[in-house]
Amino acid sequence: MKAFTALFASMMLLAAPGCKKAEDNKGGGAGASGGEAKPEAKPTETVGGGAAGAVEIAISCGSVGKDYETCKAGTEAWTKKTGNKVKLVTGPTSSTEALALYQQLLAAGAADIDVFNLDVVWPGVLGNFFLDLKEYSNGAEKDHFPAIIANNTIDGKLVAMPWFTDAGVLYYRKDLLEKYQEKVPTTWAEMAASAKKIQDAERKAGKKEMWGFVFQGKAYEGLTCDALEWVDSFGGGSIIDKDGKVTIDNPDAAKAIDTAASWIGTISPKGVLSYEEEEARGVFQSGNAVFMRNWPYAYDLAQDEKSPIKDKVGITVLPKGDGANAKPSATLGGWNLGVSKFSKHPKEAADLALYLTGPEEQKRRAVEGGFHPTIESLYQDKDVLEKNPSFTELFDTFKNAVPRPASPTKGKYNQVSNQFWSAVHAVLSGQKKAKDSLADLKSQLEQLSRGGKW
Repeated sequence: MKAFTALFASMMLLAAPGCKKAEDNKGGGAGASGGEAKPEAKPTETVGGGAAGAVEIAISCGSVGKDYETCKAGTEAWTKKTGNKVKLVTGPTSSTEALALYQQLLAAGAADIDVFNLDVVWPGVLGNFFLDLKEYSNGAEKDHFPAIIANNTIDGKLVAMPWFTDAGVLYYRKDLLEKYQEKVPTTWAEMAASAKKIQDAERKAGKKEMWGFVFQGKAYEGLTCDALEWVDSFGGGSIIDKDGKVTIDNPDAAKAIDTAASWIGTISPKGVLSYEEEEARGVFQSGNAVFMRNWPYAYDLAQDEKSPIKDKVGITVLPKGDGANAKPSATLGGWNLGVSKFSKHPKEAADLALYLTGPEEQKRRAVEGGFHPTIESLYQDKDVLEKNPSFTELFDTFKNAVPRPASPTKGKYNQVSNQFWSAVHAVLSGQKKAKDSLADLKSQLEQLSRGGKW
């Protein structure tokens, strides 16, 4: 784990507010020099083991919401079944920082992690570093949503198995909408009007910390997801079309981003410009927001026995914009498991990945953690639906969610997303108007694409 620890420490130095990059860590990795003690990576934990001939498999688990505890429970079940050991590793909560970390680790050929937890847009970026799981799956991929399997298939190789799927959704306070006789909004304009009305009334009644709407406004991958939903819901397209053409510079897209900018300081705190998923959830779950955009994982947490808003939360599809091409839109999310080609135990690592993404484990995660399965048949499972009745309402949202332009941009997606979220953040923070920012973005993306040849 030495290489991982050094790389993690390097990433934390880069990400820490107010810190500059240490000159003696320019190269990163295990060979970084310098006499000062480096920060430690987040603690790892080993479960299982003891059987004769047991091997140890390292897996990266998420750390947002119930990610870690459900990952641990699944790996414990696998260790009991196989007698092997599993080392759990956690990385940054920001998917942007995690991707950079994993790129460094894989480029170094390190075998520290066998099974990687991969964001839905990463197979196209990291696919060359992973094994073809079709050699181990015995056709298990046929049970999963075809669109996600297609997303995870790079040059004919199935580089990752779907673990759970996601799409953006709108959370709302049922009690507050009823109190002020407001309906569940179907447009962004309705949402903003209800948010302002309820926010102002609650503040007048003494709830000074109440805000109307919270979302993911930090300049990172989460803002790409939120902003793509705004743009597509106004009929502004998906940044880059399936043929690789840059389409973001259009009036509908500009209107969507300017609309979002109008929320800052009125129904959304200025601090939202630094919010990731958990910061938004923290405000909403503490009872200080009327509406929230987030992923479905937050519902189960809001319903926890200790939650101040238990039984007061509704969940629905995200609103649409206005105009002839307006429609509800949700960005496709979700996570997958891939096996590193540098793994010293590829057979066992693949077996762990296939077990965790199989029907038994996906059902357990759905019931215990509210994770949305990628196996379509589980959306008719009575135990899953009893615990998650919203799965029925949101099924079409998950199945028809809008993908980020990772496929047409291939290995350059991360640069595309970075430029997109930066352009949007400049508008949200009042530095630019959307028309100007998107025009600049178009020029940057066309230069990056070399005329559409990604």
